[in-house]
Amino acid sequence: MVPAPAVAQTSDYLQCVPYAREMSGIQIYGDARTWWDQANGEYARGQRPQKGAVMVFKPHRNMHLGHVAYVSEVVDSRTVRLTHANWSEINGQRGQVERDVPAIDVSPNNDWSEVRVWYHSIGAPGGTHWPLHGFIYADGQISSGSRPQMQRATPRERGPIRAKSSSEFENAFAKLEFEDAFAKFSR
Repeated sequence: MVPAPAVAQTSDYLQCVPYAREMSGIQIYGDARTWWDQANGEYARGQRPQKGAVMVFKPHRNMHLGHVAYVSEVVDSRTVRLTHANWSEINGQRGQVERDVPAIDVSPNNDWSEVRVWYHSIGAPGGTHWPLHGFIYADGQISSGSRPQMQRATPRERGPIRAKSSSEFENAFAKLEFEDAFAKFSR
């Protein structure tokens, strides 16, 4: 189907929320399950993917806090590539970053209400149909053909959209990794 996506291990454990915020520049805080409601009136939201947007997953099954992922590419009307943290278990560890992994719209009406997402351990999209709230648009623009739930909104002040994490962001996690290793060694 698609070549294996890149996996970047930047720390021992990285959460999806700070990673999506860093990648998109969207200044929303709190659990992923709260992002959709928090974006209301602050950022444009809609049901069509757009590069630079954040895909917002609803809590489902054992994913009680929801999930957010940065849309790094729109491939076609049913496929995007995501860059996100803490989705797959990689080398026996959670909290890793995956870059440019496919997510496929499996909703009956092609409305991006359900997706299947690449899962590292099987080397393919998983079988679960994950429900979505939709997309939060980082630049406040609504892509053509979308049916937003609100009018265009101007986002709060934010940083630039990044193709990869800033060195400051990655160094913060590297420092934690070093401190953990040092503490284990010192015992």
